[in-house]
Amino acid sequence: MGNELWQESASTLAQMIRSGEATSRDVVDAHLARIDEVNGAVNAVVEVRPDEVRAEADAADQKQKSGAPLGPLHGVPFTIKVNLDVAGYSSNEGCETLKDFMATADAPPVERMRAAGAVVLARTNMPDLGLRINTESSLYGATHNPWQRGRTAGGSSGGEAAALASGMSPIGLGNDIGGSLRNPAYACGVASIKPTKGRVPQGNPSSVLDMPINSQIMLVNGVLARHVKDVRLGLEVVMGAHHGDPHSVDVPLRGPSAPKRVALVPAPSGGHTDPVVAEGVRIAGRALEQAGYEVEEIEPPMLFETYLSWAELMMTSLAVIEPNLMTFLGDGGQQFLQLTKIEFPESTGASMAHMHEARHHVEKAWRKFMTTYPLVVGPVWTEQPFRHGFDIQDQESAMKVVELFRFVMPANLMGLPAACVATGVANGLPTGVQVMGTLFRDDLCLDAAEAVESVVGVLTPIDPRA
Repeated sequence: MGNELWQESASTLAQMIRSGEATSRDVVDAHLARIDEVNGAVNAVVEVRPDEVRAEADAADQKQKSGAPLGPLHGVPFTIKVNLDVAGYSSNEGCETLKDFMATADAPPVERMRAAGAVVLARTNMPDLGLRINTESSLYGATHNPWQRGRTAGGSSGGEAAALASGMSPIGLGNDIGGSLRNPAYACGVASIKPTKGRVPQGNPSSVLDMPINSQIMLVNGVLARHVKDVRLGLEVVMGAHHGDPHSVDVPLRGPSAPKRVALVPAPSGGHTDPVVAEGVRIAGRALEQAGYEVEEIEPPMLFETYLSWAELMMTSLAVIEPNLMTFLGDGGQQFLQLTKIEFPESTGASMAHMHEARHHVEKAWRKFMTTYPLVVGPVWTEQPFRHGFDIQDQESAMKVVELFRFVMPANLMGLPAACVATGVANGLPTGVQVMGTLFRDDLCLDAAEAVESVVGVLTPIDPRA
């Protein structure tokens, strides 16, 4: 039984541990063995402490035997991106310069996973400060896509997605300000949820600086897993108001019934879309029609303005902290920022006001559109995962990378929920879609993602491929 446990879903593992069919120690040992077997091929897991996780598993098994109440993820191992605080571990954000920056307390999602009974298995790789969508760290090196070595696993939660896809973890935590939960889920063929802004608390106890405005408005923590049901379970565990995040709120996951109407966007305006990506979106559309959804190919309003507003908010905020960024970023992160820099007029009180007014105008247009189409289904990236180094090869290639992730920007700009699910394989690499919904209708996004998954199937775990 041991070595097969790494193939199971987090939900199944929780049930097995609860019933006594398997122990948490069995499950942890299976995942530790899998990490030893395959991590060398992908470099997704960057820190694991076998003695500590086995001790946590043994404690979980003792609690299970005692008959005490058990949490929904009792005894299940989980992995954590290295920019989320875990007490006693470095919150280095992938930077060589921050390798000794230690956390003394858990970030709220980690705290809640532990409260649900989950045990900390390992930390996963990310690009320096999360400022590339290719997971290449100055501290840990590059994470490879399990489907094809030399290809990107996406970013910035790329180590997390690659670990899930290759069976080293059943469920994990990451975050997203420009697709960083969805980009790697798409690239590696797993599932994720970028929650509604405010549903899952933000903030690291170790933070010494206040959160910049782009993060206050657009950054969220979320969950990745191989199965949509596990993403839903993880979201239920980590969501809710927390004193560490003044913008976090308590909102039930399940909302009232809504029309099952979908706006399908196979090739969003603003750039090129690979035909295999567009076909992946249409596969999702057919699966949703089969599940009883009304699907129409129609594009939401003001897409270009959405991209522009996201870019202006990001660039304006990054410009304020640029001197500090360059102190901490490795060479690759510095190159990507310089190659993709868009010059906006120097910030003034008036320009800042106009920027937020423009964002509000876009939001109003989308909210009106979503009264007719509660769900928007389209690509995560409009191209297949690129080869390592392409994002910093030159300015042309770097801007092509910005172009390919353009359709993730609306959900960040407006705080919308967006679930990611795989739709198949093309050219040896996974395809997939994101399902965007209106505010606090994460449930509708996950329902639709599950409908797609029920037709397409779950693509992972896989053995890393050359």
